[in-house]
Amino acid sequence: MKEISLAAPPLPYYLESGFRMYHAGDTHPDRAGLGMYDLLLVTKGTLHLGEEELTWSLTEGQYVLLLPDKYHYAVRPCDAECHFYWLHFQTSSPYMIRESKPSARSEFVLPQKNEITLHQQGAASDTERIQELWHQLIQMSVSERSVSFWEEQRIFTEILRALDIGNKPDEQSKVHRLAERIEAYLKQHYSADLTNERLADEFHFHPNYLSRCMKSVYGCTPLEYLLAYRIEQSKLLLLKTQWSIERISEEVGFHHAAYFSNCFRAKIGLSPLAYRKQYIRGGTVYHS
Repeated sequence: MKEISLAAPPLPYYLESGFRMYHAGDTHPDRAGLGMYDLLLVTKGTLHLGEEELTWSLTEGQYVLLLPDKYHYAVRPCDAECHFYWLHFQTSSPYMIRESKPSARSEFVLPQKNEITLHQQGAASDTERIQELWHQLIQMSVSERSVSFWEEQRIFTEILRALDIGNKPDEQSKVHRLAERIEAYLKQHYSADLTNERLADEFHFHPNYLSRCMKSVYGCTPLEYLLAYRIEQSKLLLLKTQWSIERISEEVGFHHAAYFSNCFRAKIGLSPLAYRKQYIRGGTVYHS
């Protein structure tokens, strides 16, 4: 099964939505290069759709995300009455398509963005709530624009969030939440002495399980994430302060400046001092 990954920020932005009812024999229109995402949720009957080489027969509670640059078409007419909600949105960043199971990474790179990840076709986990949100969106379309704009974006984001979370089986959701808790803890305490044992005490799980969770979600162990995050924080201090390399190494959790310099060079390809000098003019550190 394919997943559609949308970079965030910037968040996708809502355009318009509606509700359609097809009778037996009706078909969804064929379209190519629509230029915006088309999200459909079936609430009654069956809707037969295709996108390029993929085809779906969507039944009650199922959705599909049609991509802006693909050819969409009706596979065949509806067999009986069919109801569905539709929603158009856009993004300023390109999407990525990947298989549901993440591929292994040969080298961990600290994530710079969050992602919204949706199965291109799936079943909504809380259909009643999502239908209510969709209904609210449609009602907002006749409100004053100055009043409705921000509320429409909020409701739209709630729909995407519900579909994003609902895509994950219960066990996968638990793993994802634990990995996020570990990530947050590492960011909050990166300058402290963190070890696998300390993390095990904090989260009440064996270190091996914590590592499996982090690898499943972020492609790295907790300590690999910690090292990458410390290097990122040291880069900020190198640019925004005139502190010595020794002080910066202490501030980000390294007790030995030589070890810090070796780790920095291995990740960035430059020594900390050489990295800083790239951004210095006339002996002054310029602040971003």
